[in-house]
Amino acid sequence: MTSPTGIQIHLRRGEVTAQIAQVGASLRHLTVGGVDVVPPYPADVPTPGASGVVLAPWPNRIRDGVWHDGDQTRQLAITEPKFHNASHGLLRFTTYEIASQVEDAVTLAATIVPQTGYPYLVETTVRYALTDAGIDVTHILTNRSTTSAPVALGIHPYLTIGDADPRMLVLRLPAETYFETDERMLPIGESPVSAGTDLREGRRLGEVQLDTGYANLHRDADGFVRTTLTAPDGRRVTLQQGAGFNYVQAYTSTSYPGHELVVAVEPMTAPADAFNSGRGLRHLGRDESWSLEWGIRYTR
Repeated sequence: MTSPTGIQIHLRRGEVTAQIAQVGASLRHLTVGGVDVVPPYPADVPTPGASGVVLAPWPNRIRDGVWHDGDQTRQLAITEPKFHNASHGLLRFTTYEIASQVEDAVTLAATIVPQTGYPYLVETTVRYALTDAGIDVTHILTNRSTTSAPVALGIHPYLTIGDADPRMLVLRLPAETYFETDERMLPIGESPVSAGTDLREGRRLGEVQLDTGYANLHRDADGFVRTTLTAPDGRRVTLQQGAGFNYVQAYTSTSYPGHELVVAVEPMTAPADAFNSGRGLRHLGRDESWSLEWGIRYTR
């Protein structure tokens, strides 16, 4: 391994290119027609801000790393010391195996093994496949434990339109409700979106500061939820999330290396602290699999 993010996998299909990092199976860079759609970062630094990383078997946070598994109390490692939470699952820093690869697609695989706070064996794969205007992503989780295993999934891609002023990009997210959080960024309630959180009609990135989870998402006729980022000239990046992805986190950052302002749009099957609330949590039976899809499109 010559990079802190492992082997770099480069995909190409026509004018679409992608770079996938082996560590975290992360979508590290995506371009369409030479325009950055997923912003890159320097080759010699670890993944900043969980950029593009697969989050399993839970996304976001678990309060104090403690959860109740039937009559058992489980204690996960504290991976967010600042807020004393277990954050972003167990595969964030895992070196995935490259299961198969062609010019425009790659499948990576990693197994969640039984460990402190999570005594389950879950196989995971993620397939990145370029399209003529972006990328499609398919995840499969399979429980190889002898009993049912609780699982949730999230992804942490950042979006941009690389040659546009990021402050002028308009974020539209079709959600009816958002999660109120405490000082540790953990949910304490759910409310209808209002002036500071309502993105249904779109808000410029330069006007908002977001680290907000959303629920009650509107799906289009084909079953996908679509969040868009639009430049003043009409060019648009769309993140679409399929069945099972019933939540999304929006997070703006001014500290992403080499970029003034970017936004993460994170599809999630469960919100923060789902191992305690049970909301969105899936219990996979022995040898049961769960397939989930999302993708990114760029239109001009």
